[in-house]
Amino acid sequence: MKYGFDNNRYLRMQSEHIRERIAMFGDKLYLEFGGKLFDDYHASRVLPGFEPDSKFKMLKQLKDQAEILLVISASSIESNKIRQDSGLTYGAEVVRLIRCFRDNGFLSDSVVITQYAGQPAADQFRTRLTNLGIRSYLHYIIEGYPDNIDLIVSDEGYGRNEYVETTRPLVVVTAPGPGSGKMATCLSQLYHEHKRGIQAGYAKFETFPIWNLPLKHPVNIAYEAATADLNDVNMIDPFHLEAYHTTTVNYNRDIEIFPVLYAIFEEILGECPYKSPTDMGVNMAGNCIIDDAVCREAANQEIIRRYYGCLCDLKRGNSSREILYKLQLLMKQSGLTINDRPVVKAAMQREEETGHPAVAIELPDGQLVTGKTSNLLGAASACLLNSLKVIEGIDHEVHLISPSAIEPIQTLKTAYLGSVNPRLHTDEILIALSISAATDKRAALALCALRQLRGCEVHSSVMLSSVDESVFKKLGMHLTCEPKTEVKEGRK
Repeated sequence: MKYGFDNNRYLRMQSEHIRERIAMFGDKLYLEFGGKLFDDYHASRVLPGFEPDSKFKMLKQLKDQAEILLVISASSIESNKIRQDSGLTYGAEVVRLIRCFRDNGFLSDSVVITQYAGQPAADQFRTRLTNLGIRSYLHYIIEGYPDNIDLIVSDEGYGRNEYVETTRPLVVVTAPGPGSGKMATCLSQLYHEHKRGIQAGYAKFETFPIWNLPLKHPVNIAYEAATADLNDVNMIDPFHLEAYHTTTVNYNRDIEIFPVLYAIFEEILGECPYKSPTDMGVNMAGNCIIDDAVCREAANQEIIRRYYGCLCDLKRGNSSREILYKLQLLMKQSGLTINDRPVVKAAMQREEETGHPAVAIELPDGQLVTGKTSNLLGAASACLLNSLKVIEGIDHEVHLISPSAIEPIQTLKTAYLGSVNPRLHTDEILIALSISAATDKRAALALCALRQLRGCEVHSSVMLSSVDESVFKKLGMHLTCEPKTEVKEGRK
């Protein structure tokens, strides 16, 4: 794997910068934390070297100063909103996050339910939190928000919200997903703290877009691709440009809301501590890129992957033409085509040669390995085994798993488990390989080589089963698929 990002430098610089921001306000800082605290695989893909749990590790360096405040909107509870990556409802994700924080020694015992208007589901969720020993607070819908500043910054606006009692100088405000009301919660707390004579400040932590990279840098364009469904657009921060004559990058929602925030800060604090949306941020990721070319190439691949992901989601009925059009535009802006993804051409050529679905994997040294569909194996399983052989220098004709060992598994699938597809999927072939590794040294070598597949690119000429997709994800491989299905192919 080629590294473009210094993770150790990031952990050090980021925690130091947050400490400086706390000191800037004195008693307390409310830090709105956007994006994922855990498992930020987007960041690790576009900034090779960034560890998926980097932000959490950074916060652990501030653990004694920090407490975590979770925010969830009543509308998300009422609609049973679900996270696509985990399949958990927002409510279940809040509980999971609190457990994770507590298990890692953080103070986290409070949840704010925003946009509350008497929703029964929100009341039930609040009862559940109470039974778990978690405090909950209600923040109400404010008529005319965010434009009616006189009402917002009054006893009938923020003043109606329940005040969250916090004890640490750093309050990290996070949520199970976008649209939860993190910023409104921070501002409401500032209002209440100010009325109590407590000096408090606000800052925002967002990894993307990276403010000190160019607007059209692939890493920033990859962020637009990742948020195409939210219609986020990267923009030059006009407020920062006017104040400092320096070009920085932010995104449309923060730029649009800044004049309102500025006015709210003036009402609460007497003056706004920031001259621009960029000023509010504390992200130091752009200062930790050590190889720009590596990050550019990684981000370009992510843009293409997002395009393919949308094509497949459209096929499944889970996306829209509008999102696809935006991704196509981002591809054109970046000067990219599918031919810039070498595994695509390799997989499609193999399918054309065999007349059956095929998969291609690009190994760390750039070598392309393919696998075809056979009577015993699906194309993904065949390609996985072929790649392990190439890495370990094992002859292609060698059977790492005996065909006689595969056939009983096929019988189990079709005769007893009711599957119409006898071919082994990737999870099944890896289990069979691990069994063979107990008695076959070459199989043992191949099994150990799995670690070297992390970060490798994969393309399939057909959409794979959810099982195969999950295996590639667990191996840390970056999968794309053509938006088509194999006739009569499937797994029950």
